[in-house]
Amino acid sequence: MKKLSFARQVLPVLALVLIALSAWFIWGGQPEDGLTQPAITPPTTPAGQVASVAGVGVVEPSSEVIAIGSNLAGIVTRVFVEEGTQVAQGQPLFTLDDREARADIAEAVARVATARAQVMEAEAALAVARRQDALYADIEDDRAFSRQELIASGGDVSTARARVASARAGVTAAEAALAAARVTLARLTVVAPRTAEVLAVNTRAGEYASAGPAPTGGDPLMELGVTRPLHIRVDIDEDQIARVAIGAPAIVSPRGDAQRRIRAPFVRAEPKISPKRSLTNAATERVDVRVLQLLYVVEPSTDLRVGQQVDAFVPAGAGRGNGSRAGSAPQTDGAQ
Repeated sequence: MKKLSFARQVLPVLALVLIALSAWFIWGGQPEDGLTQPAITPPTTPAGQVASVAGVGVVEPSSEVIAIGSNLAGIVTRVFVEEGTQVAQGQPLFTLDDREARADIAEAVARVATARAQVMEAEAALAVARRQDALYADIEDDRAFSRQELIASGGDVSTARARVASARAGVTAAEAALAAARVTLARLTVVAPRTAEVLAVNTRAGEYASAGPAPTGGDPLMELGVTRPLHIRVDIDEDQIARVAIGAPAIVSPRGDAQRRIRAPFVRAEPKISPKRSLTNAATERVDVRVLQLLYVVEPSTDLRVGQQVDAFVPAGAGRGNGSRAGSAPQTDGAQ
C-alpha cells in the first residue's frame, strides 16, 4: 500500500475542511435581515397636528423647586417630615441642637432680672435724694444751711436721676439680648416657607447641617415644591424659536410611553434665553446651543413625577415667536 503524503494529500484536505467550517460559522453568526419592532415606541408628531416643533420637557413644581437650607450650623436633632408629606406654611421641618441657645436664654433672663433690680435700687436712691433736697426748700431761714450744702443736695438728685436712666437703659439692653437669644432659638427650627409638598429629605437626625446654601455639587437639606398643579418646562432650541406658536397648548408624552398624549395649556415663556441644561444623552444631540424655555401646566392626575422627562410637541406658527397661533392642539386619547 502506498504511503500518504501529509504535505501533498492530508494538509490540503484539512485546509478545505477548516475553510468550510469557518464559512459555516460566519454564515450562522450573521444577524437576521428582518425588521423588528422597537422595544419602546419613539415619539411622533400628534395625529392631526399639521406642523409642530419638538422639544424636551422636564416636569417641575409650579413653584419651581424650593431648596431648604439652615441659617445656622449644627447637629440635626429631629426631622419632622418625610418625602411626599404635604406641609403648611410655618410647619416645622427639622430642628438643630438647641442646648446652647436655651442656656443663652436662661442667662439673658437672669440679666434682665438683675437690670430691673438695679432700676428699683436707682429709683429708691432718687426718691431719697429728692426728699433730702425738699428739706432745704422747706427751711425759711437761709442761715440754717450753707450754699454748698444746697448745691450738693441738688447734685445728689441729678446723679440719682442719671443712675435711674442708666439702669433703665440696662434693662432695655438686657431685654434686647433676651429677644436675640429667643430669635436664635427659633432659627434652630427650620419651618416651611409656604404650603407645599416635601420632594426630598437629604438630612437625618445626628447629621451635621452647614449654614447657608448647599455646597457646590451637593444637595440642599430638603426640597419643597407646589405640585398641585405641575409645570412642564420645555426647551426649544434657539434656531427653532421663530417657528413656535407661543401661547398655544402643547402635547406631551412621558418618556417610554409615546402613545400617551397629554394636553398641556400654555403658562408663560421665560424672558431670557439660557444655555441648554436638560439633556437627553442622544448621540446626535447638540449641547452647545441656547434655548427658549416655555412653561405648560398639567394636573397631578396625569401621574407625572417631578424631574421626569417628557417629549413635547408645540404647534408651529407663521410668526416669529410673537404669539401667533396655528390653532389649538387636538384633544387626543389619554389627554388630561
